[in-house]
Amino acid sequence: MSVAKRKDAHIEKCLNDPDIDRRDSGFGDIELVHRALPELDFDQVDTSITFLGKKLSFPFMLSAMTGGTSNQTITINRNQAQAAEECKVALAVGSQRVMFEDKKAEKSFKLREFAPSVPLIANLGAVQLNYGFGLEECRKAVKVLDADALFLHLNPLQEVIQHEGDRNFAYLADKIKSIRAKLEVPLMIKETGCGMSRDDYQLLINCGIKYIDVAGRGGTSWSRIEHLCNKDESNLGLAFQDWGLTTAESLEEAEPFMDKLFLIAGGGIRSGIDLAKAMGLGASMGSAALPFLKAALESKYEVVKLIEEYREQFKIALFLTGNKDVRMNNDKHRNR
Repeated sequence: MSVAKRKDAHIEKCLNDPDIDRRDSGFGDIELVHRALPELDFDQVDTSITFLGKKLSFPFMLSAMTGGTSNQTITINRNQAQAAEECKVALAVGSQRVMFEDKKAEKSFKLREFAPSVPLIANLGAVQLNYGFGLEECRKAVKVLDADALFLHLNPLQEVIQHEGDRNFAYLADKIKSIRAKLEVPLMIKETGCGMSRDDYQLLINCGIKYIDVAGRGGTSWSRIEHLCNKDESNLGLAFQDWGLTTAESLEEAEPFMDKLFLIAGGGIRSGIDLAKAMGLGASMGSAALPFLKAALESKYEVVKLIEEYREQFKIALFLTGNKDVRMNNDKHRNR
């Protein structure tokens, strides 16, 4: 199956299987501590941050899941880019590997004209560094998007489950370190739904990586998606559909390294309240993909509407926990 066809199949499964979204990110076990006397003027609560040198309305990033040659993927990415610009949030695109197989796919990643002032983050699979990709491809991904940074995503579970997946993840750390030293924009790392462990953080810090999207268990299950796409009797994808560390657990694993990392809480962020909980656990911002994928198929306005819902919920959560800005203290949460 071509990369473009696989991406279209992924979108179809995401939209039609209600169990793709696992809804167990760990945030349900965390309760923000309510302040009956917050001593704040709600209208003065400041949700803004600066990310990659650009001001955002609140600490949030849309994580696009796709790109390719179909009209559907082009529509999704453009609607998300336009909404990100209007709401002043960041946007990370889906894997750009497809454009190296089919040049026509570049069109779906030419988004700067639709989002001229917000951070755009390019995206390639880290494992591709073991399959012929290198600095040239990384620079090309950045150039096509006119990106402010590049994500190398880590997806060992998905590749193992996927038919003809790329399974050689050996010695990637050294290659990541080399790319980071030579790339002209910040190199960022993200998981794809299984989270990050303490050993992962230490290894990435040794590579010089600062920005990490933990993308923990609890959101989209790519293992389940690959199971549905494989169309065979193997149940491997189902057996591992809930594998990994939750997003909350991944943030807790990072506690010894908080002064060295800028953590993005991806994986099951389904409200501004979830985002506030993630910030209380040490994240610097949050990200989400699946809910905005569905909205982007409708229109830019549906994406804007959902982003604004997240932002207002986040602001209210800050207010009700006595926080005048996004610098939440860790004592603002407790386990149920």
